[in-house]
Amino acid sequence: MTAGGLLKRLAQLIITVLAVTLFSAFLLELLPGDPVEVLVPFGSDEQREAVREDLDLDQPFIARYGTWLSGFVTGDMGNYYTVSSKRPVWDRLKEAFPKSAQLVLYSQILALIIAIPVAVFAAAKKDTFFDRMSNTTAFAMLAIPNFALALVLQYYLGVKWKIFPTSGYTPITENPAEHFEKMVLPCITLAVGQIAIYMRLLRSDMIATLQQDFILLAKAKGMRSKRILFRHALRPSSLTLLTVAGLNVGTLIGGALIVEVLFQIPGMGFMLQEAIGQRQIVAFQSLVAIIAIIYVIVNFGVDLLYTVLDPRIRNERSA
Repeated sequence: MTAGGLLKRLAQLIITVLAVTLFSAFLLELLPGDPVEVLVPFGSDEQREAVREDLDLDQPFIARYGTWLSGFVTGDMGNYYTVSSKRPVWDRLKEAFPKSAQLVLYSQILALIIAIPVAVFAAAKKDTFFDRMSNTTAFAMLAIPNFALALVLQYYLGVKWKIFPTSGYTPITENPAEHFEKMVLPCITLAVGQIAIYMRLLRSDMIATLQQDFILLAKAKGMRSKRILFRHALRPSSLTLLTVAGLNVGTLIGGALIVEVLFQIPGMGFMLQEAIGQRQIVAFQSLVAIIAIIYVIVNFGVDLLYTVLDPRIRNERSA
């Protein structure tokens, strides 16, 4: 990656964070009612005035945003407010982030583990019964909303058959078996839609790749079909999949908000829902900024991985 490329990515990061946080803060500003009444509903007038002054609610919207931004740049993410106390957002964020990161990571791994072999074999057996069934199943998976799937899984696998817990979170350091047991249903809920997307994209690219001359040459040399599929055809067909997997980090984080609330996982999605419901404006802006930064960094990593998967890109950049 050249210096120009790094500067471009840095500029993209800054613009994305500014645009996303400004727009989201403006939307929160449109909610009716006084935020102080929500934050300290039973507080005294003095307590409410102290919170109002601390949040700069007596200042114009742009001035408040500028104050938050200057604090965020220096590492001050603001506070969570209650009637009698306030707690730094960072204290809660460092507890919540690993939970959300685990949920997104597990879901992404599960989706790729299932989607890649299904897509490869569907492409190899194009227009067969297996190919048609996998495509039909993918369309059905795409049509299921996350929240509906979560409720169905909770009822049948949790309440009725008692196979998995329906809610809660256990750190992996405390009890690994219980940790993964409680993450099964949330991960399936998030992964189902991604499996369908990844499978259909990779299948289409694999079909095109299998018609290339170098694949025909490999077949003519008598190479085994599995070696051709997984060693020669899969890697050049993975560029679109890699791009979408990186872009879908944002989708997974958005889905995690609903999933974490339904399964009572105290992650960043749960914090966002709480911040919106309680009008924790500064905390909400900080959380959105962190998510935007993660999104840009992940896609930066995807861009770097292009050079590993496709030597042509590496050669063009080094030229």
